[in-house]
Amino acid sequence: MSSREGHRWAAYGRGALVALCVLAAALNDMSFDGRHLAPVIAAALVCGTALLVPRLRWPVAPLLVTVATAWWGWPLLPLLAVALFDLAVDRRARVAVGCAVAALGANLLSYPATSLWTAQSYASTLLLPVLAVLVGLWRGGRRRLVQALAADVEHLRVESQLREEAARIAERSRIAAEMHDVLAHRLSLIALHTGVLATKGDTLPAPVVERLGLLRTASVEALTDLRDVLGVLRDPDATPAGAALPPVMREVGELADEARAAGQHVELTTDGRPEQAPTTHRLAVHRVVQEALTNARKHADGAPVSVRVDYRPPATLVEVTNPAGTPRADTVGSGYGLVGLRERVTALGGRLNAGPAGAGAWRVAARIPHPLGTEQNGTPT
Repeated sequence: MSSREGHRWAAYGRGALVALCVLAAALNDMSFDGRHLAPVIAAALVCGTALLVPRLRWPVAPLLVTVATAWWGWPLLPLLAVALFDLAVDRRARVAVGCAVAALGANLLSYPATSLWTAQSYASTLLLPVLAVLVGLWRGGRRRLVQALAADVEHLRVESQLREEAARIAERSRIAAEMHDVLAHRLSLIALHTGVLATKGDTLPAPVVERLGLLRTASVEALTDLRDVLGVLRDPDATPAGAALPPVMREVGELADEARAAGQHVELTTDGRPEQAPTTHRLAVHRVVQEALTNARKHADGAPVSVRVDYRPPATLVEVTNPAGTPRADTVGSGYGLVGLRERVTALGGRLNAGPAGAGAWRVAARIPHPLGTEQNGTPT
């Protein structure tokens, strides 16, 4: 049931309760005397209306019910209980106690036939207001607790969404920085080789020399534009301004060697050559294996890790599995590394799966299809 439906049914229940209290006022007056039936019913209707109209619940409704109960006594006591309950729910317990004392005290001077202080009714006269205040306090506290918990849940949901979005943005920035390194390196090579060829212009036809000059100029301009657009995404502490930008193309074997040097048991299986996969795929494989090995060290310390990479077309495949191990207590992470990996793999048109693999094992697997235009021998065109 939704919150709106719950409020609607609560309003229906409150209306039925007030209607029963008005009917009880008429029946109670008839059972005692019956001579003041019309005034009692009129007073009950006015008080019931004030209790049902949200704008009149404070302070009009408590005042009307207190005065009516003080004057007419027992027939309107249920409506006084409803008003006291509302005051206690709204954290006005002192006002509720004041209204109860005023109504019960003033009723000593009212009609004897409907007095609250008869031998047959004084127990109910004291018990009903006290019970209404106590139940109202409990109800109000429970309502505020539920609202606080709902606010905390919403806060956690929004915080989780923001953290996931921050992880995605960080991964996109990392991708842009890596591609900046790789493309800058390759454009630099193009500019270098065309410059070398241009120095041998005396042995080349004039049109070729002209085209080489245009190619070198275009590559230098593209390199400058690339640094202007994507250079801001790099970590300023990692590369000084104006320094050469080396390519970030570490292979999976280096990660496995580093993990073994740190005491981790890693079994690496590689099918195909890294050159058979596009550069973006190799970077993605590097990040998937890096994150999976880090998670294995954190959550399955001492467990062997199996890494399998396949660079061959039609898709680059990577799978990292590890059995259950002992979680380490000295590591703290954001918990959103897989979010960034999924963002990277999805951006390349692939799919990343991470989850239990049975018997307490954990498996991270990614499949990234090769782009169209890949030759049958596996070398990207």
